[in-house]
Amino acid sequence: MAELNNTSEQRMGIIISYLLRIGVITSAIITLTGGIFFLVWYGNSKVAHGVFHGEPIVLRSISGIISAALSGNFRAIMQLGLLVLIATPVVRVGFSVLAFFLERDYLYVFITLAVFIILISSYIIL
Repeated sequence: MAELNNTSEQRMGIIISYLLRIGVITSAIITLTGGIFFLVWYGNSKVAHGVFHGEPIVLRSISGIISAALSGNFRAIMQLGLLVLIATPVVRVGFSVLAFFLERDYLYVFITLAVFIILISSYIIL
């Protein structure tokens, strides 16, 4: 029985490591792609340093970022890459809740679920 538990723990660790790698690599590719296109398109533009321009309204919400990125907005593509990077640990914690539940380790399900709820609520409040 200990070998079975050790094997499932190792499998869980491997899956989590793949989730983290895939999330970070995907984020880097998306952000880098948006950045390269942004520099190619706007790299020679003059910048007015005396005037501050904040982020456009469309880039201040998740749905706005996704729709703008799908329409080819290079800034939104870079923001989307950062969203993927932020979502990576949240997905990891969500997977951990499921993995602990499948292992019937309910103490860790409760603890990890509490962490998951705190993470999600912190994003909703912001």
